[in-house]
Amino acid sequence: MTEITKEQVLETLKTVRGPDLEHSIVELGMVSDVFISDGKVYFSITVPAERAKELEPLRLAAERVIKEMPGVKGALVALTADKKAAANAPAARPAPQVDHGHHGHSHAPQQQPRTAKIGVPGIGAIIAVASGKGGVGKSTTAVNLALGLQANGLRVGILDADIYGPSMPRLLKISGRPTQIDGRIINPMENYGLKVMSMGFLVDEETAMIWRGPMVQSALLQMLREVAWGELDILVVDMPPGTGDAQLTMAQQVPLAGAVIVSTPQDLALIDARKGLNMFRKVEVPVLGIVENMSYFVAPDTGTRYDIFGHGGARREAERIGVPFLGEVPLTMNIRETSDAGTPLVASDPNGIVAGIYRAIAAKVWEQVGENPQRAAPAIVFE
Repeated sequence: MTEITKEQVLETLKTVRGPDLEHSIVELGMVSDVFISDGKVYFSITVPAERAKELEPLRLAAERVIKEMPGVKGALVALTADKKAAANAPAARPAPQVDHGHHGHSHAPQQQPRTAKIGVPGIGAIIAVASGKGGVGKSTTAVNLALGLQANGLRVGILDADIYGPSMPRLLKISGRPTQIDGRIINPMENYGLKVMSMGFLVDEETAMIWRGPMVQSALLQMLREVAWGELDILVVDMPPGTGDAQLTMAQQVPLAGAVIVSTPQDLALIDARKGLNMFRKVEVPVLGIVENMSYFVAPDTGTRYDIFGHGGARREAERIGVPFLGEVPLTMNIRETSDAGTPLVASDPNGIVAGIYRAIAAKVWEQVGENPQRAAPAIVFE
């Protein structure tokens, strides 16, 4: 099979004219980093925010020429836009020459970015599961929370938003590549009744994802909006740890019903958890509550309880800042073993004590979702 290179992709994209009709989108600096994996090409085109809808044909043209390249199995192309692009991008220069601009109001570009966040058809609510740092069991919590919501009678999907370290393929024991509809819309993978999408399905497990912000943003929004989710009551988004590009993309551009913060009890973890919590508050995303993971350990041979990481820190933090405390999940070998095996506890041991804890947490989360409908706050434009 012909090996596709980044240089070949950029050379091909030089045939696509930019908005000024004189220079290519490559010459105008509109093309983000190009990523190629298994014959599929991923990139985004940065455009002024107020012209995102108008420039959709540009995205389609770029996608079409790349798909026509020999050896290309598929292409995922997105428009990304931010306020800096509106002010500084070369693509913004020809804006006054567009015919419909003459009979519009001069203040329109300032008003457009305040368009409400665009929801996903068929999905009732979207929640984020986040943590301030890695290693606190966030992904394990996310998948068992999703299964707990499903066990409580809801139609559930899960989006693995950790571009750099996707966990869902292993946690849910799913392998292979998703199929596409008409070469664009992706059919989600499925196991245990959950519809799932992850970058881990699109690239090999050992592939290093060396992406800058625009590519992360593009990939996340495509996995959210260009997937045939069908009718879901709730979509659980497993966020990467920290407060970087992925978190800001989801918080600013997606109408989240709220966020669940996962932390272990010790002070060091709680310090980082506060950062994640404060980020969601600053962008006006409701915090649905805090989960204390690895809350305590009960020795299986003696029944003696040990508070390895301390105990009650997350509960005290929730009380201090005035958000719900969702529950304590113990540290058990079963959770680790079933996670590694791709048989999460809520699915493999639904009548067990820990599965009951996750279902109770899921019930509290769903109750909070009902009190925090999706917000239509100002957002960066994405089409």
